[in-house]
Amino acid sequence: MRKLGKVIARGLGAVGVFALAACSPIQIGSRVLDFGGDAPAQPIPGQTGMMPSGPSQSIGRGPVQVALLLPLTGDPGLAQVGQSLANASRLAMSFIEANPNIAENITISLRDTGSTVAGATAAANAALAGGAKLILGPLKADAVTAVGAVARSSGVPVIGFSNNPTAASPGVYLLSVLPDMEMKRSLNWVKQQGRRGNAGVFPSTDFGQAQQTAFRQQAVIAGFAPSAVYTFSNVSEAKQIIDQALPQIQKGMIDTLYLPDRATAPSFGALLAQAGITNEMVQIVGSADWEGDPAIAGATQLSGAIYPAVDPAGMMAISGDYQRQFGGQPHALATIAYTAVILANVNTLSMATPPYNPVLMTSAQGFNGRDGVFRFLGNGRAEYALAIKKIAPGGAQMVEGAGL
Repeated sequence: MRKLGKVIARGLGAVGVFALAACSPIQIGSRVLDFGGDAPAQPIPGQTGMMPSGPSQSIGRGPVQVALLLPLTGDPGLAQVGQSLANASRLAMSFIEANPNIAENITISLRDTGSTVAGATAAANAALAGGAKLILGPLKADAVTAVGAVARSSGVPVIGFSNNPTAASPGVYLLSVLPDMEMKRSLNWVKQQGRRGNAGVFPSTDFGQAQQTAFRQQAVIAGFAPSAVYTFSNVSEAKQIIDQALPQIQKGMIDTLYLPDRATAPSFGALLAQAGITNEMVQIVGSADWEGDPAIAGATQLSGAIYPAVDPAGMMAISGDYQRQFGGQPHALATIAYTAVILANVNTLSMATPPYNPVLMTSAQGFNGRDGVFRFLGNGRAEYALAIKKIAPGGAQMVEGAGL
C-alpha cells in the first residue's frame, strides 16, 4: 500500500475508530451519528462565522489550491461535526508544516456549506472560482452529490465524507467505510467459520436499503444464497420478524443473522434470547456503526455477536494533540478529515499533471491513512481493511486483525 508521504512511516498508518458519543442523533450521509454529550467539538481559536460562498479561511501555504467544504453554521449538530473536522484538518496541516521530510504542497481553503444542499453548491462554486484543484467534503450524501455535479463540469475531483454509497461516482470518491466493505468482510469471516445460512434484517430507510443491497450482492460474491431478508419500518415489528425466522433457525437453515442497525439490534437480540436461541445456533453480525455505542456494549443479549470495524489506534494517536490544541476530544469522523488532508498533500497526487488524476487516485496499491489501509475504486467507492470484533463483557474484543 502506498504511504501518505512520509507520514505513515512515522507512525500515522494506524487506523481510527467510529466511537460515537451519546446525545441527540442526526443523519450524516448514511450513518445516524450522535454528538455533543461529553465530547463536544471545540471552536477554532479566533474563528469567525462564515457564510456559504463567502470568504474562506486559509490553512497552509503550498502552491496547490484545495478546498475543504464543511458545515460550520446552520444545524447545530452538523456544525459541531464540521467544526471538529476543521480542527482535525488544521492538526494534519500542522504536522505537515512541522515535518522537514514532508513538502508543503497544498493550501486549503476552508469554506462553510451551512446545512443545506444550496449552501454546499454555493461553496463549491466559490471554491472552483478560487482555483481549487481538489475538493474535500462535504459531509451529507445529498451535499456530496450536489458538489460532485458542480465539480465535474470543471474536471475537479471530490473526496466526500459521506458513507452513503449512492453519493459515489467516477471522480467523486468517498473516504468512508461503506456497507459493501462491511458486508464483504463479515460474510467472508462467517464463511471461514463454516456457517452457510445467512439472513439479514434491515430498516426500511435509504441507508437500510443500501445495506440490504450490499448484503445481497456480497453474499452472492462470497458464494451464498441468502436464506432470508427482512425489512422493518419500526422496532415494534421486531417480534414479528423473529417469529417468522424462528422455524428456519430451529431447522438450522439460518445460522447467521445480520443486524447492522445499531439502534434496534439490542431489541432483536433480546427477542432471540427470549426464544432460547444461543450463539451456537445463530451468529449475530453487526456493522461498523456498532463500534463505541454504549447500548450495544451493554446489551448482554448481544454477547458473542461480531462486527467489522476500524481499529481504534488511529483515533487514539491524534486525540492527545487534538485535545491540547482545541480542548475536548475529536469527533469520531475527525480521522477522515485528517487523512484527507495528508492524502491531498501527497507529492505524487498534488504535483502530478494533472493533479489528482483518476489513474493515480484509483491505484490498486491504495493508501494507508488514519483509518487504515484503503483504496478508491473507479466508481468512487472506497475499500477499507477492516478488523472483526466481538461483543464481550468488559468491552469489545479483537477477533481478527484488519484485512480487505
